[in-house]
Amino acid sequence: MKFGGTSLGDAASVKHVAGLIRKYVQTGYQVVVVSSASSGVTDELLNMCEWSLKDEKLIADRVNALFEKHLYMAEMSIENCGWLNSVLEILNSSKRELEKLLYGIHYVKEITPRIRDYVASFGEVMSTPILWGCLSSVGVKAEWLTGWDAGIVTDSNYGEAKPFIELSKLQLRNKLQPMIDRGIIPVVTGYIAKSQDGSITTLGRGGSDYTATLIAAALKADEVWLWTDVDGLMTADPKIEPSAGTIKELSFEEAVEMAILGAKRMHPRALEPAIADNIAVRIRNTFNPDNPGTLITSKPTEGGDVVKAVTVTRDVGLINVQGFGMVGTPGTAAKIFQILGKANINIMMIAQTVSESNISMVVPRKTLMKAVSLLETTLLGTDLVRSISYESDIAVVAAIGSGMRGKPGTAARIFKAVADEGVNVRMIAQGSSELNISIVVKDDDCEKAVRAIHKAFHLGR
Repeated sequence: MKFGGTSLGDAASVKHVAGLIRKYVQTGYQVVVVSSASSGVTDELLNMCEWSLKDEKLIADRVNALFEKHLYMAEMSIENCGWLNSVLEILNSSKRELEKLLYGIHYVKEITPRIRDYVASFGEVMSTPILWGCLSSVGVKAEWLTGWDAGIVTDSNYGEAKPFIELSKLQLRNKLQPMIDRGIIPVVTGYIAKSQDGSITTLGRGGSDYTATLIAAALKADEVWLWTDVDGLMTADPKIEPSAGTIKELSFEEAVEMAILGAKRMHPRALEPAIADNIAVRIRNTFNPDNPGTLITSKPTEGGDVVKAVTVTRDVGLINVQGFGMVGTPGTAAKIFQILGKANINIMMIAQTVSESNISMVVPRKTLMKAVSLLETTLLGTDLVRSISYESDIAVVAAIGSGMRGKPGTAARIFKAVADEGVNVRMIAQGSSELNISIVVKDDDCEKAVRAIHKAFHLGR
């Protein structure tokens, strides 16, 4: 069971989570718990890095405010004085350590990726002992561990560290299985681990989910439950389409597509260990535990709808590279991609006409102008490229579902739905997997397009 930041946002939520865990333990489940930082805390810690560079006076105030919040959360959620004192001791020790670290940043006048990960790790190091203390206070035998204490070892790619899977699984199994056999619930920090040289690392976006699926793979768990603040993955963003409903079952392939194309509830990389070991993943609502949520498996039993979900990705830009010199010239696309790849610019979507005279690409909006400048500097004026244009006010709308495979007319239904709403399609992409059809539209039209496709495939509740 992994609990996200909103599930651990205040004392009442922590007590509720402890009650949930206790209920499942009492009904015979063997459980491992993974804890995220409280909602907003990781961002707050990363902001502290920047503040500490500029103003020494802010450090003590900011650290005090953050720890007062956690101390209060502990005092309000842990009823047993003995357990409370143990947790307060851990929190006060972490507070002193964080203060020293931030003062060090101020005097050295430098924030390295390694130091940033070290600072970010305090979110989980504060929330996890509180949950452990609350569990212990209500009679659940538990022990809290950091990700590295549990056995997760990563490379040194700070901010987006990748675990050494087999080594981590071996160490996790050796550390956690004996605890479980003794009836002790391991409560492990999500998101954070250590590299082989002993430096603290973070696993990037969705890191706590990754911790949970990695532990599940190591222990051959039956399921991974990702507890969050929604009933599961939705057929669309309910803020855009009010009739959006919860998807009961998805395949791993569909879930990865949704995660990549805008579903904010997980990161596709987090599913890797579960896919490799064929372990079901269930997304559930901490505050509506009677709802079974969304089940993600290799072979869903539910009949596959043609389209299961419609996602939208905003904050992107479109680049068009055009030139008759590209026709029949091998390596043109490779040259374009190499220019952007060297600058660490991610290409999210590609389309090329069969005439080979035009290549269109979607990139994150924050890197759009850098990408355009690089391409203009390198390619304009050559025999290959005649013009480079761009659009910054676009969005990508994607229809996702394995039922589209081999189903004639799906694309026609999508294009008719958006055309009937007066939405112009700027670019189209569909892979041979036929799992999704992605269209580029003006940003102002994206919500209209989502609603139109959602309605055309009868995805409403």
